[in-house]
Amino acid sequence: MAEYTPISADEFAALDGLGDWRVVLRGIHADFAADTFPAAAALAGAIAEAAEAQQHHPDLAIRYPGRVRVALTTHATGGLTTRDVELARRISTLATEAGATADPAGAQVLELAIDTMDADRLRPFWRAVLDYGDDDDGALADPRRVGPPLWFQQMDEPRTDRDRFHLDVNVPHDVAAARIDAALAAGGRLVTDRFAPAWWVLADADGNEACICTWQGR
Repeated sequence: MAEYTPISADEFAALDGLGDWRVVLRGIHADFAADTFPAAAALAGAIAEAAEAQQHHPDLAIRYPGRVRVALTTHATGGLTTRDVELARRISTLATEAGATADPAGAQVLELAIDTMDADRLRPFWRAVLDYGDDDDGALADPRRVGPPLWFQQMDEPRTDRDRFHLDVNVPHDVAAARIDAALAAGGRLVTDRFAPAWWVLADADGNEACICTWQGR
């Protein structure tokens, strides 16, 4: 059985030589731009071979015109371990050799959230309508690993002054300020920053909410 040494987000952020990667939620993410779509496919193939050699497998996606997106976490532990660090270093080397350029600001994970006093009452409906399965932390997750997760925020009393449905936009910590500024400049408003730097609550002109979230302050 493989042995895993967990590392925290703070420990990962302090490591050298991992500038291509950002902590988002419980994993690390990298976004590489290749010159062409075939070049991106070749890089993805090299990453797949490296992952198989280490028996440690990331989520891997190719996007037009030449993007390769990589998400790493240790599925056996539900978080980061030194095995993620080892593979991340190898992937960065492969990307450099392939002439691909890292775009750390491109890392992002979208979550859907519903505020409720009774998640168990709502969960079956959303499980059925999305064709999702149960995640370990009580959220719902796409078994195809494509759609955004849906989680339920426990409320102590019914919410009547604000919408119950919001988006959680999980971004790299060094992107959050610019993303917030852009949203405010685009007509949004700041609902609260009292949870920052873990998350800021923003709203559009009609009051529909989105949270800009980072790993910091949790």
